[in-house]
Formats: sequence, structure tokens, C-alpha cells
Amino acid sequence: MFRWKRFAFLPLLLALVVAGVPRAEAAQQVTAKIDLSEQRLYLYVDGRLRGKWPVSTARKGYRTPTGSWRPTRLERDWHSRKYNWAPMPYSVFFYGGYAIHGTTDLKNLGRPASHGCIRLHPKNAARLFNLVRQVGRGNARVVVTR
Repeated sequence: MFRWKRFAFLPLLLALVVAGVPRAEAAQQVTAKIDLSEQRLYLYVDGRLRGKWPVSTARKGYRTPTGSWRPTRLERDWHSRKYNWAPMPYSVFFYGGYAIHGTTDLKNLGRPASHGCIRLHPKNAARLFNLVRQVGRGNARVVVTR
């Protein structure tokens, strides 16, 4: 016959083990700083530089807005409804229809070439997208400067 009284200490033991587990640290902060004059994105995680990538922003006749925003939505597989269903993988939308996203036009990274969005190499766009998804939009920021 099984005797439950022998195992009465288990809830106490479990409570002690759980209490000894360190609490999760505060959520990380992710900041994507885009310098329009340099055509570069600087990726910061908790204030430390984690990446510096070439981007393409607005070409002549278009604009990339400057300012600071929290991402508004994330879309893993998006296509532009405005520009002939152009692929926009790993989109991090930050201001209306403006987003940081991957591109297939790799030869133009590092110089203005877009309709206003911030284009990245797809691998870098995936990295940024996954970081923002991991920490949450409330812990991420997009900053665009001239």
C-alpha cells in the first residue's frame, strides 16, 4: 500500500527549489538607429552595439521619415500593396506604411534606392525582426536621423 505521508515534504521542497531560481532579468531593449546620411543601421541591444548594416532608404523624389517610434506591427511575409506586390520579408512597421524590411535588391544597399522604407539584407532583417518579436514591440525603438 502506498503511503502519501512519506511524500508530504515534496511541496515544501518544490517551493524551496523554485524560490532559489533567479528571477528573469528585465526585458531587453532593442534600438534600430538609422543614419540617413551614412545609409547605415546601428543595432543596439541594451545599449550595446550589436550590428552595423548597410541600408537603402528613400531615393530622390521620395522620403524616409525622421524621428523616433515604437514598432507598430511585425509581418514575417509581407508584400507591398502600393508597389506591385514587392516582397517585404521580415517587416518591422514603425510609422504608417513605413517599415524596415528585407530586400532582394542587394546591389543598392548602402545608397538611397527605396520609396521610403528602410531596406536591409534579408539575413539582417530576420535578425532584427526576431529580436523585436522576442523582446516585444514595447521594448523596441526605431530611430531615424539625418
